[in-house]
Amino acid sequence: MLWLVGLLFVLIILRIPIAFALGFVSFLGIMMTDPGLLINVARKVFTGVDSFTLVAIPLFILAGEIMTYGGISKRLIDFSKTLVGHLPGGLAMVVVLASMFFSALTGTAIAAAAAIGGMLIPAMNKEGYDIRFSSSLVATSATIGPIIPPSIVLILYGVIAGESIGELFLAGVVPGVLMGAGLMIYSFVIGKKEGYYSRSERASLLEVLKGAKDAILAIIMPLIIIGGIVLGIFTPTESGVIAVVYAIIIGMFVYRELSLKDLYPIFLSTAKTTATIIFLIGSASLFIWFLSYNRIPTEIVNMLGGVAENPILLLLIINVILLLAGTFIDTISAVSIFTPLFLPLVTNAGIDPVHFGIILAVNLTIGMVTPPLGVCLFVTSSIAKIKVPQMFKYLIPQVAILILVLLAITYIPGLALLPLNFFEM
Repeated sequence: MLWLVGLLFVLIILRIPIAFALGFVSFLGIMMTDPGLLINVARKVFTGVDSFTLVAIPLFILAGEIMTYGGISKRLIDFSKTLVGHLPGGLAMVVVLASMFFSALTGTAIAAAAAIGGMLIPAMNKEGYDIRFSSSLVATSATIGPIIPPSIVLILYGVIAGESIGELFLAGVVPGVLMGAGLMIYSFVIGKKEGYYSRSERASLLEVLKGAKDAILAIIMPLIIIGGIVLGIFTPTESGVIAVVYAIIIGMFVYRELSLKDLYPIFLSTAKTTATIIFLIGSASLFIWFLSYNRIPTEIVNMLGGVAENPILLLLIINVILLLAGTFIDTISAVSIFTPLFLPLVTNAGIDPVHFGIILAVNLTIGMVTPPLGVCLFVTSSIAKIKVPQMFKYLIPQVAILILVLLAITYIPGLALLPLNFFEM
């Protein structure tokens, strides 16, 4: 039955929608195994999406859409300028810093790329930055979104793997900060080399305090969400409700940039995105059941032999597979496919499932800036009005930085698990 997994990837390469490919392979496998099992298909699809925790996904998508409309991104950018705008490559560093702030609010890379890119790519162009550099940097900075909590990718992994969403959120903090720090150092080096300066003087304390005052309501939101989950005050799903209500209040009554007429396109966009994800999760749950029933993960372990018991080699192989898969499979789909395939392997090798969840998320977000799929690249290239291959000169070293962070968190588990160990003390 292992050949059916190969068939799945053939269908994906042929551009069959992932949800349909998963359903077809599962259906075909069941027919070949025992047609009588078809009676379980509808039940497995339904039970896969019948989860209270999954409600958090549309809620965080909705909160992100509201924040984009509500003027929050502009205030985060202005605050970031007061912090690093005077440094070489200051505006480029603002891109990274603003993406980290914005990512902590939305949990999605595409939203960050669109919101930050729409504002800062034209501004960087006006200040003389190479358009290839600015557009690639916005795209790679946006990948921090699915890592820094709240993260839709980590919520989905947590549901499939049966792991604590709160622990996964905590484990995403350090890797997200490392990704941001690496890209900021790169921006500083390029700024020094090319003479990119946004302002000649450091912002005064008064300017910093004013920027913080305008942005503080946006900045404290992820602290409320993560703190509430970690302290057991509310569940991830309840935190999604809080995020939505908070975003509406801030955007409509404090910043006053969100109106009632904006809510219809926001709800419509959220519904479309959610429907796609839920359909995919239903197909993935059927695929997971099919894999377990036919003991396919066990077949993979037996095929790998001694490698499956060596954590270093196993993680190296998984990293390579995920990096390659991320170039042509979208992140949500890849989590649905690879979690049930690899999770039994890593637990058998003694690897912490929470640690593996972060490795999986970082791998797949790198795929969001790797051709040919590279969805964030297409977002920023459309804003910058250039072709994706034109970015490669600057994109390659940026992706290399992200891969170095990936290797660090892969082979130094304490980096990702540090916040968990702190809260256990």
